[in-house]
Amino acid sequence: MERFAPKPSWLKVRAPGGERYHELKRTLRENDLYTVCEEARCPNVGECWRDGTATVMLLGDTCTRGCRFCAVTTGNPRGAVDGREPEHVARAIGRMGLSYVVMTMVNRDDLLDGGAEHVATTVRRLRELRSDILIETLVGDFQGHMSSVDAVVDSAPDVFAHNVEVVRHLTREIRDVRCGYDQTLAVLRRAKERAPIVTKSSIMVGIGETFDQVVLTMKDLRDAQVDVVTLGQYLRPTPRHAEVQRFVTPEEFLDYERLGKELGFAYVASGPLVRSSYKAAEVFLKSMLRGTGGATDVAEALEARLATAQLQAARVAAEYPNDAGVDVAEVAAATLLPVDRLVRRSQES
Repeated sequence: MERFAPKPSWLKVRAPGGERYHELKRTLRENDLYTVCEEARCPNVGECWRDGTATVMLLGDTCTRGCRFCAVTTGNPRGAVDGREPEHVARAIGRMGLSYVVMTMVNRDDLLDGGAEHVATTVRRLRELRSDILIETLVGDFQGHMSSVDAVVDSAPDVFAHNVEVVRHLTREIRDVRCGYDQTLAVLRRAKERAPIVTKSSIMVGIGETFDQVVLTMKDLRDAQVDVVTLGQYLRPTPRHAEVQRFVTPEEFLDYERLGKELGFAYVASGPLVRSSYKAAEVFLKSMLRGTGGATDVAEALEARLATAQLQAARVAAEYPNDAGVDVAEVAAATLLPVDRLVRRSQES
C-alpha cells in the first residue's frame, strides 16, 4: 500500500465535542492529568468521554519492549517507580466524574514482578475511594509469570484485559521478541482460572493477516475462556512502524462480529475505529446484561452510573481537595511523563 494513500471514508470521524466531553477535558486540564485517549489521538475519545470512560497509563511512558505497531517510547527505565503514584492517581481519578476507568501500563521487564503489585495497589486504593467506579486493568504479559497475573486479579478489577494484538502468524514479525502468542493465551486463561472475572483481548487487522487467521485467533481466545474481544483497523503511527497492508471494510468487520458471537463471546466490538478500550463501559454492561433481557437498558444504566459517579466524585473532592497534600502536577508526571521529567517535577515541589 502506498505510504500516503488516502484513508477510506469509514475511517474519518468528527472532531470530539459535547457538553460532557468538554467538561471532562476541562477537569483533566485543571488536574494537570493527561490520558492515553489524548496522547494516542484515539478517534473514539469523544464517545468514550461522553460515556464517562477514560484510560490512564501507570508506571511511566517508557516501555522495555519495541513492538512494530506501537509508538510508545522504548527504553530501560532502570527500575524507576514512583511509589506515590497509586495514591496520587487514585485521588485524581476519584475526584473526576468517571464511571469507568481503564488502567493500562507499559511493559516493565526491568521490575521483578513487571509492575503487577504497583497496578494492584492503584486498583485497591481507587476502589477504597470510589466503590461505584468500574475498573479495567489492561496489562502486559509479565513475561508469563503467573504470580504477577494473580497479583492484578486479586486486586479485584472488574475486567482483566491483555491483548493478543495480532494473529499467530504475525506475532514474531510485529510484536517484540519477548511477547508470545501462547504466552498471551496462558495469561488470559490464568486470569479466568484465578477468579470469576471478565476477561478481554483485542486484535488488530489490516496488518497482513488473512480472514481465516483472524477467525482462528478468536477461536483460540474463546478456548482460553476470554469473554470480550475487540477488533479494529491497524493504523500506522509513524513511517518507522509496520505498514498498513489493507483497509478492512465495514462489511468484513460485521462478519467478524457475527462469527465472534457464534463462538460464544459475551460481547464482540468489531469495526474500523474500534480500539482496545472502545466504549469500555458500554461493552462491559452489554456483556453483563447478555441473556438477561436487559440489553435495551444499557443507555439508562450508563446514565445512572454517570449520575452516581458525579456524586461520588464530589464527595472525594471534598475529602481530598487539590491542596490536601496531593500535588496534581506530580500525578500527571507519575502517570504519563518520562522519568526525567518526573524526577525534575519532584525536585521542584
